[in-house]
Amino acid sequence: MKKTSKTIGASLALGLAAALALGACGSDSGNDGGGTTEDKAATELKIGASPTPHGEILRFVKENLATEAGLKLDIVEFTDYVLPNTGLNEGSIDGNYFQHLPYLEAQMEEFNYDFYAFEGVHIEPLGVYSEKHTDLTAVPDGAMIGVSNDPANQARGLRLLEAAGVFTLAQTEGDPTIDDLADNPNNVKLTQIDPQLLPKSLPDFDYAVINGNFAIDAGLMPSSDALMLEDGQDNPYANMLVVRAGDKDSPGLVKLNELLHSPEVKQFIVDTWTDGSVIPAF
Repeated sequence: MKKTSKTIGASLALGLAAALALGACGSDSGNDGGGTTEDKAATELKIGASPTPHGEILRFVKENLATEAGLKLDIVEFTDYVLPNTGLNEGSIDGNYFQHLPYLEAQMEEFNYDFYAFEGVHIEPLGVYSEKHTDLTAVPDGAMIGVSNDPANQARGLRLLEAAGVFTLAQTEGDPTIDDLADNPNNVKLTQIDPQLLPKSLPDFDYAVINGNFAIDAGLMPSSDALMLEDGQDNPYANMLVVRAGDKDSPGLVKLNELLHSPEVKQFIVDTWTDGSVIPAF
């Protein structure tokens, strides 16, 4: 009997050891034991974003890249441009992705926010459009050009027209306005109106500088209809991930920014917005 008892005890011990070994293998989920991200709890991040295209880009990251990188994303969509920064400042979100640097800097100055901006991810480019002309190489004398009455977008439009050689802007301390033309060889006349009305007013102008989203809404395709588009590379109006300054070195947020600048995200942007309304900024 004693011999039988010892045999049963040994068998139970071996069975328990085998079960533990199998449990360890199961928790590895097929990993090679090298300490991959699945061995650790995922870093949870709550990121505020505009629904399009920012939310769509973040969802691509969430569904295709985040898990392997050890991140769990909670995307909070905002339909205005105030609450994402308010929420970030108050701590209800860990970061936001909806704005470009000039807007961020104005918000930081006005509300004394202490934020940090990573590099730009994408840009929704302004374009120069015309129903009367096919290029910008021979702008007629006295040409009428419509530009946005929004200060930030007006400055962007003026710089785009300057890059096209239409005129030269004077050096200014802040953003240029329609009154800051230093050299205007074609005597163009600039008219500022609500940016949403520019597509409908296009027949009234020789040229108009129109935001990508408003161009799309009006049936224009930036990639083919614009005579000139903003370049995404190193563009100050690129949209980027913004976090509290104290969190700029947070491993999870740094990793999310890396994913937003990955080849996969760049290809996703190119493949999704074939009309050119959204282009990579890296």
